Amino acid sequence: MRYFIDLSFNGKNYHGWQHQPDASTVQDTIENALSTILREPISIVGAGRTDAGVHAREMIAHTDIDELTDSDELIFKLNSFLPKDISILNIFPVKPDAHARFDAIQRTYQYQIVGKKDPFLNEYAYYLHQLPDIDILNEASKILLDYNDFQCFSRSKTDVKTYYCTIKEATWILKADQLTFTITADRFLRNMVRAIVGTLLEVGFGTISIDDLHSVIQSKDRNKAGTSVPAHGLYLTEIRYPKEILM
Repeated sequence: MRYFIDLSFNGKNYHGWQHQPDASTVQDTIENALSTILREPISIVGAGRTDAGVHAREMIAHTDIDELTDSDELIFKLNSFLPKDISILNIFPVKPDAHARFDAIQRTYQYQIVGKKDPFLNEYAYYLHQLPDIDILNEASKILLDYNDFQCFSRSKTDVKTYYCTIKEATWILKADQLTFTITADRFLRNMVRAIVGTLLEVGFGTISIDDLHSVIQSKDRNKAGTSVPAHGLYLTEIRYPKEILM
């Protein structure tokens, strides 16, 4: 049977989600745990790839295993076996052709920035000694909703066939000294969110204008966009699927 695994992880100690030779990844760690507990080779497919150091409050993966009589028991065993920086939240049956990556209809990321040095957040948020103008940030973010081609924010060496994405939300919220950017889309390109945040920060600090942002997007040139912000401030927070995939 096919199952979806709902999980979260702290990406600090991993070279991203997807399997890489001679590197520790979240996918490999979970596959090893499942294979050990179930005593057979188990592979999983994630909803997407996250870069090294990126975190996930929610990641979905699918796997094919024998029918579970007690999913809670498997969740308990996995959480006991896995390191502390990976947590299995739920395991539930889906239709045999359900796919964690291709059936996802919406993904949400958040990027965390702090304007005050904090020893408890320095590994989980990007520290800036000065915060940009949030009103300008939100004004610039609205522009993203007017476009569909985001090649300028994509990693240059990538195997994607299209750079088209539909962004449904892009907003900034400031609470005390913490700035949170939330972006929701049907899909994301590799490095896209970090490149968007880096470019929007340039607008917020007045390095480039809002008119310049239009030109950057229309150029389809990664070299015209801003520098990607560090990975440790980025979180995958939600993935949505159509109800039809559930059993």
